[in-house]
Amino acid sequence: MYFGTNEKWTKNQTLYDCFENVPEKLMPFVSNYKINVFNIAWLSKKQINMFKSDFKCIVEFLRSQRLKRQYTGSKEKLHHANETLKLFTALMGDDSFEKVYNENNSFKGGLSMCNVVEDILNRGQQQQAINATINLLKMNKLSPEEIAQAQGLPLEKVLELQKSITVEA
Repeated sequence: MYFGTNEKWTKNQTLYDCFENVPEKLMPFVSNYKINVFNIAWLSKKQINMFKSDFKCIVEFLRSQRLKRQYTGSKEKLHHANETLKLFTALMGDDSFEKVYNENNSFKGGLSMCNVVEDILNRGQQQQAINATINLLKMNKLSPEEIAQAQGLPLEKVLELQKSITVEA
């Protein structure tokens, strides 16, 4: 399986392809093994819908990456959520997927990729609000109350961030 999203696998697909020249007299002694390469990100929607396992989510994700579309995730429940999200982590080099599984037990009735994507987006927005809050606190132009209201964060969180900034200084 080839997981590339920028271009299809077009390179070597036989053992002979891996060598520049196999001398004619050696050919009977060297088996020309063939490999079948599946360009996962290049499967059609019809082909993807034939998958019945959690792997379907991975194929949909890779296809959306190739097409430069936002991945929203399926509402179908994952049967092997932990393993699927670990594979996402390995493919993407981003542990956000595993964090959703490890840190969140609130998904009643099971976890879907739609839930995972939503959780990751929410975490990103929260982190942006925290970063903006830290910057506003460092500027020292607004009160913690005004910053909490502007950022939509609890006052306690703003005060906690303010203490961490004071300790760093």
